[in-house]
Amino acid sequence: MDQLLSWNDQYWAWVVIPLIVLTSLLYLVLTKGVQFRLFGQMIRGLREDPGESTEGHRKVSAFQAFAISSAARVGTGNIVGVSTAIAVGGPGAVFWMWIMAITVAATAFAESTLAQVYKERTPEGFKGGPAYYMKHGLKAPWLGAVFAVILIFTYPFSFNMVQANTFTGAVNDSLDGMGVATGDATTWTIAVVLAAITAVVVFGGLQRIAHFAQLAVPVMALIYLGLGTAIVVINADELPGAIASIFNSAFGIEQFAGAALGTVIIQGVRRGMFSNEGGMGSAPNAGATATVSHPVKQGLTQAFGVYFDTIFICSISAFIILTTNPVYGDANVNLVTRGVDAALGGWALQVMALILVLFTFTSVVGNYFYGESSIRYLRDSRWTVGGLRVIVVALVLVGSVASLETVWSIADVTMGLMATVNLVAVLGLTGVTVKVLRDYDRQRKAGLDPVFTRDSVPGLSGLQVWEPEDAPVTAVRD
Repeated sequence: MDQLLSWNDQYWAWVVIPLIVLTSLLYLVLTKGVQFRLFGQMIRGLREDPGESTEGHRKVSAFQAFAISSAARVGTGNIVGVSTAIAVGGPGAVFWMWIMAITVAATAFAESTLAQVYKERTPEGFKGGPAYYMKHGLKAPWLGAVFAVILIFTYPFSFNMVQANTFTGAVNDSLDGMGVATGDATTWTIAVVLAAITAVVVFGGLQRIAHFAQLAVPVMALIYLGLGTAIVVINADELPGAIASIFNSAFGIEQFAGAALGTVIIQGVRRGMFSNEGGMGSAPNAGATATVSHPVKQGLTQAFGVYFDTIFICSISAFIILTTNPVYGDANVNLVTRGVDAALGGWALQVMALILVLFTFTSVVGNYFYGESSIRYLRDSRWTVGGLRVIVVALVLVGSVASLETVWSIADVTMGLMATVNLVAVLGLTGVTVKVLRDYDRQRKAGLDPVFTRDSVPGLSGLQVWEPEDAPVTAVRD
């Protein structure tokens, strides 16, 4: 296992990270900085009305699709991942996490735009993602199958077991803090309850997942942002020093815990990717479900998801840590929890436990959805989807009580492979993304609310929807 982890570190350092940086910089240039110049459109797109559902075709709004992807994105990585990055790489890792988010937002835009272009229609609405743009765009259905298998193993299986384990740990810690004796019986009780709630949500299908995510994501984000803001305000005098340490450490001017500049950069970039999932090929599975008038609209919405995850949520974690005198060097210490305790006292640990419970459970639901999208690509039948739901609920139960170091390590490897396959496809379809974006820009320049049909961009093939007769009436934008 140690040899596998060593190989994986090298693979990330020399293949995955250079590939995501290359892809993101290419899209940054070709789209003329789409993640900057159309930032206002990202926010506006969240409010787009999908219209009334029709018989046999249910609609998911742009915000619901954003919430589903954010449910999976926003998890323990925003707390534990940031803590590990700072503990090992020092405050400078935060700077490179920011740079990664700003840069990779271009790739996040591209992959979700492509997911919209090549999505398919189903009785439940739309389905799509990297496997589908590999099939219809690259004409390589075999590559889509490879991607789908890797994603199923990584997200709904491995990652959900880890998230479930974190969930039971957070509840047990909360009970311990209230003086309640915990043990195996308590853990199993929590596990059964978690599995039951998971079953209720995932067996309800896409619409139930979308409505759950729409409610849960804003609540958990507001609670955490509120807690973090309170701590920063209390320790406002420490904020200038914290910001200075981020920039000084980022360029090797100061070293923390002996972290060399290379370690600082690798920790920031890698943990940033773990958290916001830009370029990983996961979020497009949610992005494809939205009913929007133009693919670019959902591409922009998912690019905003990268900002939401890293610039907002991860930054709050970083400032909680850096304004409460952190101790560097030990990756096993949760510096966020330590900072909350130092700033607000023991009562706030109960709030942190609640936040972890929300973060982990929404991740379980979001991860499952990615798995359902992939299993439908491999074989779209009631039995295969039902089988996946049973397996996921069972693994949530097992993960809640198991030791998961090996599972996490293997999933880390498969996530790198998943990103590689997706990025190769995104690069291969660069021309499609750029042409679709030009169509969007052209319509906006003419004062229109952009509407896309399969005739909008001459020469595009493999489109499964976007028929002209289904297009909404074009309106003048305000």
